[in-house]
Amino acid sequence: MHTPLYEIRCTAGRGNRLYVKRDDLLPFSLGGNKVRIGWEFYRDMRRTGSDCMVIYGDSRSNLCRVLGNICCQEQIPCYMLCTNVDGSARPSSNSRLMTWLRTEVIPCRKDAVAQGVEALLARLESEGKKPYYIYGDKSGEGREGVPVQAYADAYQEIVEQEEHLGVSFDYIFTASGTGATQSGLIAGDLLARKDKKIIGISVSRERERGSRIIGRALKQYLKGCKIPEPEDLARRIHLEDGYLLGGYGRYDGRVTDCIRRQFVINSLPLDPTYTGKAFWGMEQYLEEHKIEGADILFLHTGGAPLFYDFLTDEAKGGAR
Repeated sequence: MHTPLYEIRCTAGRGNRLYVKRDDLLPFSLGGNKVRIGWEFYRDMRRTGSDCMVIYGDSRSNLCRVLGNICCQEQIPCYMLCTNVDGSARPSSNSRLMTWLRTEVIPCRKDAVAQGVEALLARLESEGKKPYYIYGDKSGEGREGVPVQAYADAYQEIVEQEEHLGVSFDYIFTASGTGATQSGLIAGDLLARKDKKIIGISVSRERERGSRIIGRALKQYLKGCKIPEPEDLARRIHLEDGYLLGGYGRYDGRVTDCIRRQFVINSLPLDPTYTGKAFWGMEQYLEEHKIEGADILFLHTGGAPLFYDFLTDEAKGGAR
């Protein structure tokens, strides 16, 4: 599933060269990093002998859209615990697509996810089903290592594309939410015996908690592959939480301006929840750290429906 990787105009100055890998163009369910990750969860579900899938997210979730699409295509029942179907957020393109995909959406308060998972799993088991919850147990632990393989493989693609282009990236930037994509890139870097600086721009979590989750995922993955854990594992985890702008899904005019600018200059469709915030955060990081003359890769993790949601929001009154 190779996706295009090419140089774009760098607006961060200081003689840096900026490239983008377009995982938003993956050919399934409107693309995005969650396509690679979703198929890893599906394959793991099959390995466990489960016959239905339980997913969790909010109305903007790209992962839930992709998993719902996979389950619908494979004729597997899918159940989504959704944390903002109570009027606290407007319907999104992703949430509308979930109805097309015949996913059963179960409202759940954000402070009651564990209880919601437990109740749903119990219900499904009482119906004779064998449910697979993508995050493991009711506390959301146990399967952190599963999606890591997706971007360990994608990292190898990047290495091959570097060789083709005759470049070696000094930095790789990506939006970091659940941490699965960043964990996979770090795993790929370890397996390739390189030492690139892979920087996640956090869109939802503070550094301490997010880094802990990434570390746990890497340890699970390496253990499953029977690969010794490197002593400097913690040193390889770079998660920047200084660009959250108030939390998940929050943004302001700086992100809005970045999204507009990158579409006009580089034809990149970014969104304010993930890629737009990450791209803006990358630009700020490069300026604040006075990075000069570097070869930089931005991994475009997709979210096409959210780009169009953004255009609709702009027409109705602008940033939140």
